Amino acid sequence: MNILVVGSGGREHAVIRSLRKNPQVQEIYAVPGNGGMAGEATCVPVSATDLDAIVAFAKSHPVDYAVVTPDDPLVLGCVDRLNEIGVPCFGPKANAAIIEGSKAFSKDLMKKYNIPTARYETFSNLQAAKDYVKSQPAPLVVKADGLALGKGVLICETTQQALDAVTDMMANAKFGASGSTVVIEEFLEGPEVSVLSFTDGKTVKPMVSSMDHKRAMDNDQGLNTGGMGTIAPNPYYTEAIAKQCMDEIFLPTIRAMEAEGRPFTGCLYFGLMLTKDGPKVIEYNCRFGDPETQVVLPLLESDLLTIMQATTQGTLAETEVKFSQKSACCVVTASQGYPLAYEKGFEITMSEEASAHTFVAGAKLSEGKLLTSGGRVTGTTALADTLPQAIQEAYRLAEEVRFENAYRRSDIGKRALEAL
Repeated sequence: MNILVVGSGGREHAVIRSLRKNPQVQEIYAVPGNGGMAGEATCVPVSATDLDAIVAFAKSHPVDYAVVTPDDPLVLGCVDRLNEIGVPCFGPKANAAIIEGSKAFSKDLMKKYNIPTARYETFSNLQAAKDYVKSQPAPLVVKADGLALGKGVLICETTQQALDAVTDMMANAKFGASGSTVVIEEFLEGPEVSVLSFTDGKTVKPMVSSMDHKRAMDNDQGLNTGGMGTIAPNPYYTEAIAKQCMDEIFLPTIRAMEAEGRPFTGCLYFGLMLTKDGPKVIEYNCRFGDPETQVVLPLLESDLLTIMQATTQGTLAETEVKFSQKSACCVVTASQGYPLAYEKGFEITMSEEASAHTFVAGAKLSEGKLLTSGGRVTGTTALADTLPQAIQEAYRLAEEVRFENAYRRSDIGKRALEAL
């Protein structure tokens, strides 16, 4: 069986490594992939958002199934386009991917179907947005409506910060067209939990919970990033909370999307805040999270391809989705300066042992050498019987990933250990 995987990050590397466990899988094409996964997939130098080129490649090569993982191609309609030429896909069609593609859509959906979330208002007029900010108590959360590489959400401690944020987005086009409309929310407090889930549009089977670490620096200081590391399972996410989320959030969301004529299949990511008033949705993603995937998939004991095909075929209810009882930790090694400016082109070296546990994100092959080419360069994941053991092992292995100007947080999992 030949599989096309659209995307180029550590998440895609984790997906490819899991798919490889199925003996039926012969060829995996990664579009565009990266130099670090070149030994496990055939990298195709086509942009993940060049849908015409992706379709042309799928027409000219034997592709039996496609896995579309990044947000941009999903929102643009990559699944729709591949389906049109007869290629079944894991991932939502464009009309369902809007659940991530537009914050305003997702907030309005939650309001309409009584799914718990933060109080909010949506604005396309700068002055109206500023007036609203002045009328609300700080802190506030300002979100660009559209996709912004995971960086379009700003937590504003003061009214002035919130005014600056809406001005940057709406007047200065900090996130391009994505920020022409903004969502302004009340600030929620409590532990954050990420829950990725498989769904075929009717059945929802959550994956093991995880905890992301978004800030660039230790002790959750510095700028928001795409994620500096993750642990799983999240100790704050108890069985009782999981049941409440299934009843009040997960199933209602899937039913709401179906009722809107936008059935969602693939992976739906629930970003949750466990507030004193119960769990609430902070955000939806229409795909696997990164770097959550790098701790969740290594814990999956069932066959990933079988589950993915079940989401496509509508047979998820009869399909086993089983996870290990172990704990996992992923430590991201990034380029100094990320998420702002950073230098690229440094050679990456790692031990054989570290390589087997490392998912590569921002790297390219040049004359046989693996060079840095992105902000988040690698994610190193370890599994162990306990969370402290997994964290210790992940850091031991991550130390064996080396390149000039490398940096990583030293406290991944610290909050989870405090909860334990």
